[in-house]
Parts: sequence; structure tokens; C-alpha cells
Amino acid sequence: MRNRAPGAAPSPDQASVVDTLHGHSVPDPYRWLESADSPETLRWLEERAREFHREAVGWPLRERLAARIRALVATDLWSPPVHRPGAVFATLRPSGSEHPRLVVTPDDAGAPASTARPRTVYDPCEEDPSGRTTLDAWEPSPDGALVAVQTSSGGVEHGRLRVIRAADGAPVGPTVPRVRYSHVAWWPGEERSFFYVRRDGAQGVRGVWLRRVSDGAETLVHACTAPGTVPGVTVLGDGRLLVTESHGTGHRTDLWVGDLVAGPPSAPDLRPLQVGHEAETEARLGPDGLLYLRTTLGAPRRRICAAHPDRPEPEHWREVVAEDAGATLDAFCPQPGTGGAGPALVVVRTRLGISEVTVHDAASGVLRYRVEPPGEGMVSSPTPAPDGTIHMGYADVSTQQRVLRLTPGASAPTLWPPHEDQAPPTPRVERTVVWCRSQDGTRVPVTVFDATDRSGPGPLLLHAYGGFGRPRQFGFSATVLAWLLSGGRYAVAHVRGGGDAGRRWHLDGSGRNKPRAVEDLVAAADHLVDTGWCARGQLCLSGGSAGGLLVLAAATARPDLCAAVIASAPLADMVRFERMGLGRMWTREFGSTTDPDDFAALISYSPYHRALENSLRTPGLGHPSVLLTGFSGDTRTDAAHPRKMCAALLAAGRHERGRPPALLRYERDVGHGPRSVGRAVALAADAHAFAAHRTGLTGC
Repeated sequence: MRNRAPGAAPSPDQASVVDTLHGHSVPDPYRWLESADSPETLRWLEERAREFHREAVGWPLRERLAARIRALVATDLWSPPVHRPGAVFATLRPSGSEHPRLVVTPDDAGAPASTARPRTVYDPCEEDPSGRTTLDAWEPSPDGALVAVQTSSGGVEHGRLRVIRAADGAPVGPTVPRVRYSHVAWWPGEERSFFYVRRDGAQGVRGVWLRRVSDGAETLVHACTAPGTVPGVTVLGDGRLLVTESHGTGHRTDLWVGDLVAGPPSAPDLRPLQVGHEAETEARLGPDGLLYLRTTLGAPRRRICAAHPDRPEPEHWREVVAEDAGATLDAFCPQPGTGGAGPALVVVRTRLGISEVTVHDAASGVLRYRVEPPGEGMVSSPTPAPDGTIHMGYADVSTQQRVLRLTPGASAPTLWPPHEDQAPPTPRVERTVVWCRSQDGTRVPVTVFDATDRSGPGPLLLHAYGGFGRPRQFGFSATVLAWLLSGGRYAVAHVRGGGDAGRRWHLDGSGRNKPRAVEDLVAAADHLVDTGWCARGQLCLSGGSAGGLLVLAAATARPDLCAAVIASAPLADMVRFERMGLGRMWTREFGSTTDPDDFAALISYSPYHRALENSLRTPGLGHPSVLLTGFSGDTRTDAAHPRKMCAALLAAGRHERGRPPALLRYERDVGHGPRSVGRAVALAADAHAFAAHRTGLTGC
């Protein structure tokens, strides 16, 4: 039976599917697993579930890791606040709760976080006690009376956008159905209206729409100018509309700015700010009325420029904060002046995963002072308050996410909201940066975390992402900390394709260059073994989504590379990725099989096809033990990827002492994004208990 993995249900058609692309025959024997709810697929999934549970009961650290992770996340978790007249909005996930809820507290004379008890505006657990509904996004109206709330259920990211009253949570006007993570920008006029975006065109033209709250009447404001772009919208503080289109994450942004005061909001005169340039740019309005732009235009690691809204084109830009040759500029926020000084820019840079915060003069770019975060970690989401205070998130490997408050002129941030009790002591974790050489000679950094006093090799998790230009930042992960406290080591390979060394680093590992990212990961794994951080049998690769693709590609290219692999919601079939989930939006990142050169690169590292080829060339080949996770509601990468990959690995590998070469942990009613705390803890504990069992980690 050519279409059957060991122990798997056969497909209805026993003949393997073979496509011909650019003159090459491409077999696809498990295409039938793309049908998620067919009787054959459901029967196959039942067999995989039995295999997983049969194996998981024998993992010694499973319950201990779950208990440790639960204890580490048992704390109140706030988001940076959003201020409106007389009110402060934020999300709060109280200790022991399954989901964050939207809350509001009085804003007493501008003081952040009064002692008043926060009042809940919306709680997804109250609406859906099953825990399947998540609060995805929210935006209060300019006066704070209404809040636009986005929710989704069962992990499917086509959710609902609705408006509720901040006073009592009651709905106002009709709901917008099937919205995927839309920007919401309230029109500052008297009529209750807001701008939002449609990304997929399923319910209308992709682009920016203006919607009236009372009756749901809509007008198209800006239609997307190119296929595959992702629209965005913001209303700037001076009454201008900023419209964006992203051409592939981390590749290019087109921006337009229009005056909402000079004409009707349904038809603003949108003037190009940056259109047609291969650069990624973000714009914010400063207190001096200028646009401040964080951009890769002329600066691979990003710089900040200033432009007048009436002359926004790049030829009129003025550089304010120059590019740093050793760090990426990941966020910034304008801030009013204080003590006679003019406006400032709070700038957040990342240097190999660690954030640095500086404050610069907005006119000259001169460094005024450095801000000292609580430790070596990640600073995120700087958000302004009306009094000039900047709130930002902070976390590090051993410190749970918290909100910092930075007042104008201050170099030492304080906690928000003020905490009466002292935070528990954080464990000591040492960070070491080592360097390896990839196949083409490029030096690739690897960060290693260790909470043990071990001098010799030990069990090690090696993580990589390497996609979409995203730099790896070292925030808090209860899973990682639990692994470290159990005696394991944790490493991150800053491979090309990510944004750790700027735009060039990203492009050097994307598209037809994606095989370089795989080579970087292989080099990192070999280096950690060769330099004594771990033995080959103590190494587990770990990655999710695009990182799952990376670790699977490395393991199928080098079956002797490691003992185990965790691939969570991965991409795997790179010949058909454009037909699954959001793959059609990612051709700027990976290429397209319609192009012969792109196809050659894709097929060269596609994990699914490498596993199929290995099964033909070397039947019974000993791949590392692989744990794949898949989620039925995954509308982003699509759960067909881990299903097909598992089948291919089962066919390619060999059972050892009755143990299957690949396991699939498959969940229903969740997707690629957020989930309840309980389900997140269970998933993390299972994945890392698998890694512990395969690498010999016994805990401590």
C-alpha cells in the first residue's frame, strides 16, 4: 500500500498522487490528509492520538513540569494601559484565570493606576465558560464611552468585531462577522464611526473601511493596491488618517496619509508617504506635529526620520536617530518635553535578544540619557499617556511580564500598577553568547541559558525561528524557565531569515536563500555538541510555525543531528503551502512554486518531501524522535502540515522497541494563536516532557 504509513488508515485511492512541476515529478502520497474531517483522516487521527497517549504516560517529568509551569504563571498579568478622559483601560489576567479580561479604572488627576478596584468591561470566560473564546484585540473610542472588541472562538482567527459600552458591556450596533485581526481606528468626529480593515476579501473588498456604529453602514475608504498585501489603518492625533499596506511581513510597507478635517472621512485625500520603496516603515505623530518614521529605508537595522505631514515623501525626510551597526531599532515612542527641553524620542533597540532603551532629543537626535530596565530582557510596546508618561512591557527569562512606567525626564522606570507586595526573588540564570560558522562561512550567534552549575555536557533545547525578519527577544517563558530549573540548558540560534542583524540578515535567509537558515541551524547544533554544551543524544531542536519548518528541515537533512525534535504547528509541505492557511500571503518570505527558481529552492528543503525521499532512498532510516503538534482551528499554517509530515515520518522511519518514530499531539477547538492558560500549560508540559525523556533530563 503505497499510500499508507505504518499503522495508518489507507486513503480511498491507493495510487499515490504525483504532480509535475517545471518538468519534475513531485509525489504527494498523503494528500488525502489535507481533508481534515474525512472519515479516513478522522480514523487516522484517532490512531495517532492512541499512539501519543500510550507514549506520554511513560514520560517521568510530565506531571512535575506541568505543576512547575502552572506555578510560574500564577501571577497577575497586565497589559500597558490606554488612557481616555477620566479612565484607564488595560487587560488583566488575574492569577489563576484562564484568559485576560478588559478592565477599566478611574484616571485620578492623571495618576496611573489608582487604588480603585478595576472594573471588568469584557471577560471572554463570562461569555464562554468553556474557555474556547479569546479576546484578540480592543480599542476604546476617543471619549472612552465605547470599546471596539475583537474575539474569536475555537482558535479560528476569523472572529467577530463588535462595539460595546464601557459602562456596562452592552452591545451597540450590529456585529462585523469574520474579521481577522483588524486594526481599529476611531473617527474623532461627532458621529460614532470607526475605520477597520478586511484582510482576506471573503466579506468584501480587501482594504480600509469606515463603519458607522449605529447601523453598520460602511464605505470603502482605500482598496488594497496589490494582491497579497495586508492593510492597516491608524488615526493620528492631529486628525489625519494613516493607511498602510504590508507586502509580506518584514519586507515592504506602503503608506499614505490623509487629512480627515479637510474633507469627508469616507473619502480622504490620501497622499503617498512611502509607496514603491523596498523598505519597512512605521509612522507615529510627535507632540510637535511632525511624523516620526521608524524605517529600513537606507538603514538595514532601522533609523528614525522626521517628516512634515504636508510634505511626507521620502525626499523630504530628515534623519533624527541614526542606525546602530550592532542593534536593531525595534520600537520607539515620541514624548513631550519637560523642564524646558523640547520633545524627546524613547527608542528601544535589541542587541542579540536583549533590549536597550535610550531617550533622544526629537529635533537633533542627540542622546539625552539611557534608561535602565530591571534586567537583561525584552522591552516592548511603548505606549504614551496624555501627561507624557510612557508605559512599556518588560520581561526576561526569569521575570514574568510586567508593565513599566517612565515619566518624562526619568531614567529609572517604576512598576505599573504600583505593587504593594514585593515580587518573588527570581532564579539566577546565566547567559552566554557563542559563535559558529555556517556552511558558507557566515558567523552565526547562539545564545545559551543555563541555571545549573554543570561544567560538562547536559540535556539542551535548541530553539530557532528564522522567519519574517523577526528578531528573537528574550522575554519570559514559563516553559523555558521550568526546563532550566529542571536542570536543562536552553539555547537560541539567531539564524538568517530572522531580524537579529537587521534587514539584510532577514533577506539572506528568506525566499531562495531560505536553505541558508537551515544551514545556520545545523551549524549551531554541531557547534554546541563540538564545544561540550551537550552530547548528540542530549540535543533536542524546538521551533514553532516557521521555526517548526526550520527544525524539521534540519532534522530531515541531517538525521544524525540530534536526539529529538519538537515542531509546533509547523509548515512542512513547501510545495503546497500556498494552498493552505495563509500561505498565499507568504510568497514574499518563501517564494512561489509558480517560479522555477523558487520551486527549486522550496523542494530542496521541504521537510515533507525530504522525509518522503529518505523513505525511498533509505527505508527504515533512523530520524530523530519527532513530536509534532497540530490544532484543528489553525487558519494560519493549517493543521494539514503536521498531519502530512507525521505520515511521511512514520513511513520513513523505523519503530524502536515499539516506539513510533513520530508522534502527533492533535487538539481541537484551538488554533495557532492564544488559548486558555490550562491548555497552554498542558501543551508546554507535554512537549518538554517529551524532550526530557528523549534527551535524558531527569529533573532536579
